[in-house]
Amino acid sequence: MAGQWDAQVENILAGMTLEEKIALGEGASFWSTRAFPRHGIPALFLCDGPHGLRRQDKESGTDMLGVNRSRPATCFPAAVTTAMSWDPQLLEEIGAAIGAEARDQGVNVVLGPGANLKRSPLCGRNFEYFSEDPYLAGKLAAGQIRGLEQAGVGASLKHFAANSQEYRRFHSESVLDERTLRELYLTAFEIAVKEGRPSTVMCAYPRLNGAYCSDNHWLLTQVLRREWGFDGAVVTDWGA
Repeated sequence: MAGQWDAQVENILAGMTLEEKIALGEGASFWSTRAFPRHGIPALFLCDGPHGLRRQDKESGTDMLGVNRSRPATCFPAAVTTAMSWDPQLLEEIGAAIGAEARDQGVNVVLGPGANLKRSPLCGRNFEYFSEDPYLAGKLAAGQIRGLEQAGVGASLKHFAANSQEYRRFHSESVLDERTLRELYLTAFEIAVKEGRPSTVMCAYPRLNGAYCSDNHWLLTQVLRREWGFDGAVVTDWGA
């Protein structure tokens, strides 16, 4: 089946112009990708998030901060709370519930879960990361991903990688030796990718050892694809 799928993708790409391929990597709107009907490529709608949908419509305004109104949806406890359950099955059930609402609201990809380590109490995203422990974070993230994917909705594992602060997060740099990266900062993502099999992985804003995560060949190609076998789509964080 994988071979047939790969051949289909190659055939579509072969029929696309360079301009269409470039446009494929650009959003049609704040939350949706571009559709290419003549190639059989539909638009995908992506939205936050790991603790309940935040689907915004153009009529009410769109933004990444939640300033504008969004459609009503169930609000689940944040990852900082659900992690205290130590229960991957519970996270799988939460993922399935969010996935069911996503399908009802026409959402194709849910932007979550987050698997970064809690390394500083000053990190503004600690509420949506699971744990200081990479094994626990990876197992819980994998559970939530399975729930979403089994509901027919794509998950977007984030923020890959070493994104543990909010201060100057668009331009900061994380400098780590490879052993520290692999034993701590990448472990949760590796578990989540291999056991959860998310449709997408969202790369982080900052630089990692000199290269922005969105342009980091070692991180996105060598580690994520070649070593871990990830075959889904990599998406940037919003505005990157």
